[in-house]
Amino acid sequence: MMPSALRRLLPILLSVLPLFAHAQGFSILVSPPRFEDTTKAGAVYRNVIEINNTSPQATHLSVKTADWTLGPDSAVAFSSTLAADSCRPWVGIEANEVAFAGKGKRRFRFEVAVPANTPSGECRFAIMLEGDPQAVKGNVPVPVSGRIGVIVYLTIGDAHPQLQVAGSKAVSQQGRIVPVLRVQNSGYAHGRLEGFIDGRDAAGHKFTFVPSNLPILRGETRDIALVPQGDNDTIAAPAITYPLTLKGQLDYDSRHLVVDTSIAR
Repeated sequence: MMPSALRRLLPILLSVLPLFAHAQGFSILVSPPRFEDTTKAGAVYRNVIEINNTSPQATHLSVKTADWTLGPDSAVAFSSTLAADSCRPWVGIEANEVAFAGKGKRRFRFEVAVPANTPSGECRFAIMLEGDPQAVKGNVPVPVSGRIGVIVYLTIGDAHPQLQVAGSKAVSQQGRIVPVLRVQNSGYAHGRLEGFIDGRDAAGHKFTFVPSNLPILRGETRDIALVPQGDNDTIAAPAITYPLTLKGQLDYDSRHLVVDTSIAR
């Protein structure tokens, strides 16, 4: 099996790896790719995005905030239109435009001034970094620009997720059938599942599964795939003979999601 310490670190490593975007005349490295932090009502939260221009060419970026949604297919949709429950009016950014010399870098500051009467909840938005439109080779009718969205989750007060299993099924994913938990979040902040869950299939084989690291946003229900772990990085886990029995618990936000279900194809 993959060493347990490495498997436990994997979701953390994925969350802190820098974000890179490359397009015509746009080669930008951003760290961190997202912020997940806490604050309180009446406070001003401040943080910094590290931006590196990896191109030898000078680069100009426009910067703005956006609201966003996460679709059922896990695709992020950004919108400049202010959402009904948006906290973007609280957000201040250092500048709306920044310029970089070739191989230049910069620390870009932003802040969130939370009103004093704000109830516990979550402020969620994105900071969008967009390059100037560039012509591309071929018969493309409009210029194309590169864009990066740095997502911010800011928990206010004692808000927390409240996750429960709302169903389960088996789906085809990357050429194999994997179990999926349908997870509902009735809390006031997003949650991410982590840890390991054990299973036994109809052939008596034992499996260890790791949940997808997708966020379950407040008020939503999301399908979270459970990925079977092989003996090591080069040997995949064997095929599952359904029905599959899952029993144990997964972790989130210092809490536990109890899983006790059987999944048929």
